[in-house]
Amino acid sequence: MVKTSNPLLKSILRKRTSNKQDDTSGEQMGLQDSLDYQFIEELKKTELSLLLDDNHSFIKAIFRECSDVVVREFEIEPNIPALVLFVDGLTNTQLLNDTMKSLMLLGGGETAIERIVGTILPVSQTQISDNYGDLLVSVLGGDAALLVEGNAKAILLGIRGTEKRSVAEPETETVVRGPKEGFVESIRTNTSMIRRKLKTPRLKMKSLCIGKESNTNIVVCYMDDLAMPSLVEEVVKRLELIKIDAILESGMIEELIQDNAYSPFPQMQYTERPDVVAGALLQGRVAILTDGTPFALIVPFVFIQTMQTSEDYYERFQIGSLLRMLRYVFVFLSLTTPALYVAITTYHQELLPTTLMLSVAASREAIPFPAVVEAFIMEITFEALREAGIRLPKAVGSAVSILGALVVGQAAVQAGIVSAPMVIVVSITGIASFTIPRFNGAIAIRMLRFPILMAGSLFGFYGIFFSLMILIGHMANLRSFGVPYLSPLGPLSSGDIKDVFVRAPWWQLEKRPEFMPVQDAQRMDDKLSQQIMQDGGLDGSSIDHKHRSSEEGNENGSS
Repeated sequence: MVKTSNPLLKSILRKRTSNKQDDTSGEQMGLQDSLDYQFIEELKKTELSLLLDDNHSFIKAIFRECSDVVVREFEIEPNIPALVLFVDGLTNTQLLNDTMKSLMLLGGGETAIERIVGTILPVSQTQISDNYGDLLVSVLGGDAALLVEGNAKAILLGIRGTEKRSVAEPETETVVRGPKEGFVESIRTNTSMIRRKLKTPRLKMKSLCIGKESNTNIVVCYMDDLAMPSLVEEVVKRLELIKIDAILESGMIEELIQDNAYSPFPQMQYTERPDVVAGALLQGRVAILTDGTPFALIVPFVFIQTMQTSEDYYERFQIGSLLRMLRYVFVFLSLTTPALYVAITTYHQELLPTTLMLSVAASREAIPFPAVVEAFIMEITFEALREAGIRLPKAVGSAVSILGALVVGQAAVQAGIVSAPMVIVVSITGIASFTIPRFNGAIAIRMLRFPILMAGSLFGFYGIFFSLMILIGHMANLRSFGVPYLSPLGPLSSGDIKDVFVRAPWWQLEKRPEFMPVQDAQRMDDKLSQQIMQDGGLDGSSIDHKHRSSEEGNENGSS
């Protein structure tokens, strides 16, 4: 054990040493895990020592066999021992070198931490810590820690310098018209991108740290004058209750804090677009940013938002309305087309025209499988090809998925395994699923397609309708942080219908969604729309066309 004169440090070191020695049984390993989890909390209660040697010994014990952790000893002029602690690769070494240079040459005999921070350090972001817990978390996050002899405090230097991906267009939410920037893995870059969209001090960002081993930084964003305090408190409460070893992606947080984990429908929206987050915050919703991932979570989330894109609000409302209605039609086709085909060909042949029915019967004459087996074979094959196209490199992924579908479909028809109409049905279903903007919503529809197909093969239209009724009932019982999942359709909110199946003009969207509890429902003034409607637009009577025509005639005459 490392020698130290601090009794608290002795206690913690002794406890951790005994835990490492007594790990032979399952019960002892459980005790060790418990103590490991409390280790950071214990360190936060442990104050730094006045003796630099004690601090140095304890730091070396904590970071034993950590080759990337650097402890650099030096002297502040004249002859004042000090050390700096940082992680190689996470800290900006150029700024650190400048800081050490200023201490070595311009120290002037200063020993008090407060005087050093105020007079010598050329660093804009500094904090003072008096415990090992905050020091440890800060250093492992990329900061550097400065300890000076005779001070029971450490200076935390905000000089993080990790490599990060440059801002680029989001790959999962491409748009024709709209911003082309997306989030990156650096949480501070992401918060700055949101801040550029909403330049107001009412935009609040609350920081949290989750993960026993990862200590992942989480930022909860909300508008102080819009979001309900109860909603913000509930989000923060759920996040603080997470007790896990590491948070590596926002999807882990989504699954841990969502209302119904067994539902196939997403109850939280994820996005990598700053404009989507800004728009959600202006609706009174709350965003959760996670360090290390470009995807932000937004709560609450309702089903109609699965059909909406940011581009709906950037294009003219006629275009946005047409595209939105098209999505609703195709989401129904994606969910029910295979089941409807199987039900009609098996139980309800009278619904087809005679000529079409004869054509379908002729194409299925040599097929050895029932229609439902055909559908399952083709649907599973199509899903496998789609998954293969995603996992393969981009240069060959799309080509493999398209050519694979064509080749496999044509070969299956020629071999007599499936009929040509079934290939058409599965193709329409696959194309329809691609029109759903939200990937997690499209996955839910693709999953539910199979039980509805089975119900249609067993009971015909009755099975399909009964399955849809169960599905709607399940969605009606879902909640996303207290908001009904089918809002504003169930319960009905008449003022929000104009932004569900169609997108009303902007001058009609003067209020925020009624189903979303907010502190201020008014989002824009209605004077502009009233004035335009009253005037009927500019009819051109105020333009002096005669004066312009006379000038043109004079010019022609002179020429």
